[in-house]
Amino acid sequence: MTATDNAAEEGAPRTRRKLIGGPGILLVWLYGVMVVGAVSRSVVQIATDFDRAPLAYTLSALAGLVYGFITYSLVRGGEAARRAALVCCAAELVGVLTVGTWTLIEPSAFPDATVWSDYGMGYLFIPVLLPVTGMLWLRRARSA
Repeated sequence: MTATDNAAEEGAPRTRRKLIGGPGILLVWLYGVMVVGAVSRSVVQIATDFDRAPLAYTLSALAGLVYGFITYSLVRGGEAARRAALVCCAAELVGVLTVGTWTLIEPSAFPDATVWSDYGMGYLFIPVLLPVTGMLWLRRARSA
């Protein structure tokens, strides 16, 4: 039984374990930048040219939402937020690898790029590196 478990049994308030110490601050900053980039890009594309590439623009919006949830979870802290962020990072990585491979195999399926096209090449490959780094950090945060 941990000190947090004892505090919960005694009715004391539970404290959330911070996830944004050290390298976690850089993760929050990078995810925040990706939120702004993906959401603003998709909003403009959906509003002005949705008929051109609906799948690509919708995937970019989805990426922005995933980035936003991970950012929120990292800032919120606590074990439940850590687990949720870990699941989202894994889902994000699956999305990046799937869309990245799809754009290489069948480029005609994406008349315009998504955030995850070509494994995030348009974003300096940050979309493929970020979930891997996030999962490593979140696993480390669990054992800290």
